[in-house]
Amino acid sequence: MDKNQKMLAQGSFGELLLRLSLPAVILMIVMVIYNMADTYFIGQTGDPNKISAISLSMPVFTVLSAFGTLFGNGGATYISIALGRGDTGVTKKASAFCLAGGLVVGLLGFAIVFFFTEPIALLLGAEENTLDLTVTYLKIFAFAAPFVLLTQSYGGIMRSDGDAISGMIANMTGSILNIVLDAVLILALHLDVAGAALATVISNIVSFVMILTVILRQKPHLVPAKGDFRPQWKIASSILTLGLPMTCSTLLGSISGTIQNRLMIAHGSVALAAQGVAGKVGMLITMLLMGFCMGMQPAISYNYGRADLPRLRKIIVNMSVFTFLLGTVMTVLCYLTKDRMVALFIDNAEVIAYGQIFVFAAIVISPVYGIYQLCQTFLQATGKAAYAIFTSMLDKGIVFIPVLFIMDRLAGANGIAFAHAVTMVFSLAIGLLLSFSWAKKIRKDHGITDAPAPKC
Repeated sequence: MDKNQKMLAQGSFGELLLRLSLPAVILMIVMVIYNMADTYFIGQTGDPNKISAISLSMPVFTVLSAFGTLFGNGGATYISIALGRGDTGVTKKASAFCLAGGLVVGLLGFAIVFFFTEPIALLLGAEENTLDLTVTYLKIFAFAAPFVLLTQSYGGIMRSDGDAISGMIANMTGSILNIVLDAVLILALHLDVAGAALATVISNIVSFVMILTVILRQKPHLVPAKGDFRPQWKIASSILTLGLPMTCSTLLGSISGTIQNRLMIAHGSVALAAQGVAGKVGMLITMLLMGFCMGMQPAISYNYGRADLPRLRKIIVNMSVFTFLLGTVMTVLCYLTKDRMVALFIDNAEVIAYGQIFVFAAIVISPVYGIYQLCQTFLQATGKAAYAIFTSMLDKGIVFIPVLFIMDRLAGANGIAFAHAVTMVFSLAIGLLLSFSWAKKIRKDHGITDAPAPKC
């Protein structure tokens, strides 16, 4: 048992937070800033149409990231459980499948986005004022597709053995580079949306090169040999099944995001721009909470694999309390500073007026969002893929899409903004029900009928 695996099996909750979740959170924060950077620097032009074009293009990035997490999260979960069971013979084969899958799907993504740019832009809701801008962004962004997939795939499996720091450094370097390039290409060279897209391409290339370098130099158990690339259908199906929850969630989120954009743009490009800004603020909290939960996945999977249920339950309970408190604090802070946060992105009185309401709508559910995300992480990390997939799709579409149309009809633009908060009430209740049901089944399978509550 190496030092990382010893930490997964015996480390304190505080150590797990510092070694696993904190690197994931730092990366999430940098990614939020990275996602905000395009909106911020484009916003300095004062043109809502350019912000709208960036917002309309985001579902394409989301779809590519979703397929990346199919291999990255699925591979990480599969390898973590295997390490917990002491089965190290499959890690290179799993790594080979994730690398090959990311490359093939990435190249396919490039071809689709590059050769069908205008139809995709129209499908995303681009109209006369935003079509050319959206097409410009997507045409250049297409070249990033293979590297987005490969970065997500290999970036995910890097943390399977408990080493979250190496992946964080590689991804963070690319994100920081993207921000710097945004400033240079958009503000200094006045390339606008084309500059934003080019910055994304370059930064993703750099991230993947760094991730690949770390794996080759430091993680021999993840470096596949030529023979490891032979089809291993049992391994492939397990990885894809374990990766489906996050992938389905992200894909459906992209679809529902497109629907939300199309509904909102009916209320004007100003309302859509405000929604884009508010979404970035809300993302600051949700991705922070998601980072803490996802960072704990190797510990949950490892201890589930070695059947240490008391430790597994203690981790879950402590994370529930922690995310609720953190979400509450972040909600209060963002609410108190919402006016300045909206004005930071764009100095447009109409956008600011909408944005102040929309920001509140985006953050109001944050205290419980971490618990909902933890339900998904627990179900996926312990191999209950069907429950995890269903839970992950609740707030991204199954509940959200019907609520969107109802809220739009009842309250217009404001109703659309609050649709996710209403959705979370139902989604959390269902997610908790499924999680408790699966936890009861796990205890029964291991002959435990009544587990005492762990001390926090």
